Amino acid sequence: MRSGLGPARRCLWPAVHVRPGHGGPGAGPAAGERPARVLLPAKGRRGRGAPWGWGWRWAWRWGAGAPAGGDSENGREKPPLPRGFGAAVERSRDLVRRIKVLSGGTAGGCRCWRGLGQRDTGSMEVWHSMGYLRARAALKAGIPGILVGVSVDGEEVWSEGLGYADVENRVVCKPETIMRIASISKCLTMMAVAKLWEEGKLDLDAPVQKYVPEFPEKVYEGEKVTITTRLLVSHLSGIRHYEKDITKVKEEKEKANRALKLTKSHQDKEQKEKEGKGIEKTDCVKQKKEHDGETKSRNLKPGRRDKEFEQEEYYLKEKFESVIESLKIFKNDPLFFKPGSQFLYSTYGFTLLSAVVERASGQKFTDYMLKMFRDLDMLSTVLDDNEAMIYNRARCYVYNKKGRLVNAPYVDNSYKWAGGGFLSSVGDLLKFGNALLYSYQAGQFKNRNGKLLPGYLKPGTVAMMWTPVPKTEVSWDRDGKYAMAWAVVEKNQQYGCCRRQRHYASHTGGAVGASSVLLILPEELDPEALATWPVAPPRGVIVTIICNMQSVSLNSTALKIAREFDKEKRAQYVS
Repeated sequence: MRSGLGPARRCLWPAVHVRPGHGGPGAGPAAGERPARVLLPAKGRRGRGAPWGWGWRWAWRWGAGAPAGGDSENGREKPPLPRGFGAAVERSRDLVRRIKVLSGGTAGGCRCWRGLGQRDTGSMEVWHSMGYLRARAALKAGIPGILVGVSVDGEEVWSEGLGYADVENRVVCKPETIMRIASISKCLTMMAVAKLWEEGKLDLDAPVQKYVPEFPEKVYEGEKVTITTRLLVSHLSGIRHYEKDITKVKEEKEKANRALKLTKSHQDKEQKEKEGKGIEKTDCVKQKKEHDGETKSRNLKPGRRDKEFEQEEYYLKEKFESVIESLKIFKNDPLFFKPGSQFLYSTYGFTLLSAVVERASGQKFTDYMLKMFRDLDMLSTVLDDNEAMIYNRARCYVYNKKGRLVNAPYVDNSYKWAGGGFLSSVGDLLKFGNALLYSYQAGQFKNRNGKLLPGYLKPGTVAMMWTPVPKTEVSWDRDGKYAMAWAVVEKNQQYGCCRRQRHYASHTGGAVGASSVLLILPEELDPEALATWPVAPPRGVIVTIICNMQSVSLNSTALKIAREFDKEKRAQYVS
């Protein structure tokens, strides 16, 4: 028995059948597949005689006609969106399943295929059909549960949950499921910093002691040094991460540098082969390399690859009543290097940053952030508070030394709200990404009749945030550099008919029992076309993936998904 949509089916009609992979009106479903549905509004169902706004949106997309007066949400007229992303959804779902989600997602799940109006649940059917013992065996395959969300040009076109949010109680993942977003919290905190900077309440280049006198002034090798907010957001402050031993940190950095040199040397060798033997053969080598890399990634066990989780401070259980109090963990420790001279990723640097935000705003850090979330319409984004009742919150999992799935150990993340202490849904993270993309592109569009509203941030502010900072590096993307709480890959192409690098921004996250990624791929806008083409921001693809298992690499999958949707979007506009 399918649950959850009975009342909706009775009151929202008629339904338009959609052929998988096409999205056109009137197309029938494939054999053996449940037809997708576009739910049109019943008049006056929501009071005051108003139709369901989202129902009109999907109906308009499939050619049923827009309501009188058009759609002027956010003060801008929306052009008709592409007809559907069925093929991109199917290819992307396959990419996600390669991350080993419970033997390819056979443990059930819920999807909200908004681009095609489809929704499906079936947890109890799956559990009864496969049996409890088979379900337990499936859990050995990989990640318990994973959430995926994709937005194209400001519209959420696909969100889906695969696997389990709660294994013990057989609760499947759904798009509304809330999980730890780990270090994507840094991007949220940067939004607050940027807003305070725009309002003139925060000086990025002032010593942090101007706002937080409780943080002691620092000396490095006998010289008094200055830590600023600008250095904190780019991990150039010299403040340590979870590892306290500077010798081990230096050893790890040397290993990473050697590996990077080997990678670059291999890339140079491939480029020489391309020049000497032609593009066709090199493309085959590249495809084989990508295939081998994906196979290797699939064979690795999620949740057991990262030595970073051996650090004791990942598992703090103490509840801190304020961000100022949490500074005691590291404020008296020596700096690992002179501020501004080297890059060292540091979550504790963002703990100090939260204290700066608190003093600059004149509000408690958590209160200021929650207010910002309301302004951004991120109503599912909350603090990772163990005591609070948070609906749709998923459980977190790890693998023990015997390779068995177990509940993640209890941790209290109140010591790092700013750097890794928030919970969210894929829908909220897409809203956040769209708010940033809108702000970034708003200045490039002609404001016809004053209908284009300003972004949450100014275009120049986001451009500053997404400008790579010298001396930085990115562990999850070898093409990128770290900017201000974002990893950024710049547009680049060295040779004709060869690899072309698109501009995009991303951030990954890893926490106890959780992994995440948020990636923003802006559209390459043509200034001449913007003058005549009636479009409005945001323009681009946003992808977010969250799972309830630690040490899962998600960035490359997110980038591939973004490219799939971008490719299909461009193909639809051309056709």
